[in-house]
Amino acid sequence: MKKQDINYILTKMLDSYEDISDLNITVGKPPQVESSGELKVVDLGFSSSGITPFQAEVFALNLIDKDRRLMRELIEEGSCDVSYELPGRARFRINIFSQGNHYSTVLRKLEDRIPTYEELGLPKVFHEIPEEKNGFVLFVGATGTGKTTSLASVLDEINEKRSVHVITLEDPVEYRHSHKEATFNQRELGIDFSSFASGLRAALRQAPKVILVGEMRDRETMEIGMSAAETGHLVFSSLHTMTAGQTINRIIGMFPLDEESQVRARLADTIRWIICQKLLPKVGGGRIAAFEILKTNLRVREAIIHGESEGKTFQDIIEAGRPFGMITFDEYIIELYREGLITEETALSYATTKGVVGRGIDSIKSSRGEDTTAIKDLEMDL
Repeated sequence: MKKQDINYILTKMLDSYEDISDLNITVGKPPQVESSGELKVVDLGFSSSGITPFQAEVFALNLIDKDRRLMRELIEEGSCDVSYELPGRARFRINIFSQGNHYSTVLRKLEDRIPTYEELGLPKVFHEIPEEKNGFVLFVGATGTGKTTSLASVLDEINEKRSVHVITLEDPVEYRHSHKEATFNQRELGIDFSSFASGLRAALRQAPKVILVGEMRDRETMEIGMSAAETGHLVFSSLHTMTAGQTINRIIGMFPLDEESQVRARLADTIRWIICQKLLPKVGGGRIAAFEILKTNLRVREAIIHGESEGKTFQDIIEAGRPFGMITFDEYIIELYREGLITEETALSYATTKGVVGRGIDSIKSSRGEDTTAIKDLEMDL
């Protein structure tokens, strides 16, 4: 298979539907794309039995393009990450992984242009994040929830307003930042550095004011990241957790038990924001982001140092911090429903606490004069 053949297949898949986020090559299935959160088949003339093991392997190996490091990683660890550019059309972040005796490939489409806050519909409080001078800003959520895009938008805001040196450590580089007010150096894992820990350690000698670490994968990277935040750097990163409380506990869990009190104290001093993100199906097609936002204050620091307790959970703190820009997932989902951007079914299915969201929806319906129950024609039994 030649590069022209790969480019032809990718172009046909991109042209098949609107709002495509991922391309999926799996043995036994025809080529598929994820459009608005749903997998859809693309007719490229494959047999009814779908892609063969040989076709899937040839496709994967052509993307690896004889890179020995990636081949070794795929064989030893079972998966590898690679980037690919379809000239004039799109860039992709690709994960190739083994499945039994076969190889599967998932390609995440990357946008060429960094979207603005307004285009993404980010909350107004996001404008405060680029003003931070040091500390940790963490974007958390499951894979594919738009963390990278939100992070790129925040960095672009810094690029527009601040004359600082920014270093990014990514796997692979996703959004390309041009030089505006800021100076950007974007480094890619496996090409420019061997591990996030070594790349971050080197970054501290490269005089940045802002550092992006694609993902905090291990204790060593987290340790160096905290040190960077403590020494006056603004550090952005991501974690695969779902809530602010889970994020704090996950970080603490990376360290031995005898270091817990020290780690809690360091986190309390360095955490500035924890942004949790989900993508919800939008009315009329497409998807929209929902957020849980934790902004540091005295109550947050106390909860980090001493742990959560009755009436002092991170959820309680976020609910009480609504006037300062904090918001829970449930509150955000209720507002999306109020604005008509999501359906009642979507709101309830993505709720953290269904009872809270249900009461919020009933309140909105009541204010509109709509029925809040399907039960009708009740009368007293005389």
